[in-house]
Amino acid sequence: MTEAFGRFLNVVDVEATCWEGDPPPGQVHEIIEIGLTVVELERQERVERARILVRPERSEVGAFCTRLTGITAQEVEGGVTFREACRQLEDTFRSRSRAWASWGDYDRKQVQRQCTSGQVAYPFSSRHTNVKAVFTGAYGLKKRPGMDGALSLAGLPLEGRHHRGEDDAWNIAALVMHLMERGAWPAQPSAGQS
Repeated sequence: MTEAFGRFLNVVDVEATCWEGDPPPGQVHEIIEIGLTVVELERQERVERARILVRPERSEVGAFCTRLTGITAQEVEGGVTFREACRQLEDTFRSRSRAWASWGDYDRKQVQRQCTSGQVAYPFSSRHTNVKAVFTGAYGLKKRPGMDGALSLAGLPLEGRHHRGEDDAWNIAALVMHLMERGAWPAQPSAGQS
């Protein structure tokens, strides 16, 4: 298994600006936090955890977004640009050469959208695994559960705050390790798996 994936797997969860309804005029969904947990595959252990706050350029963090994520407008003002966040992913977490995983396909697509609109090089490899799809198949479910529901089904605790990128990445990594223990983790990631 580790030959196909390499030694480490980056588990990623992004949070973006959000509103109860449509975005206000002129604003778009932008990443405000990238949570990342590194899993050492051979030992099936979470070995590193990180949080990159990203300063939005075309939207604002409002009250609804803060209630959902706990992230405030003041926090993201001190964040880095999206371009710098992508550079950090590459430099610190070798994101272009490592396989990576996320819960569902939202994270991959949001990063792609933002890279395209901001003319930023895509920071991840094409070796992506949709953990939600793998979990759904492993449990023989008809409907794909949310991350918190999957933790409950797996008998794992929700650690930290749901909808906080750093905490969600940590919890998704726990689900990845759970799937490995069950022998349900794929032998290799798919390019652009959805």
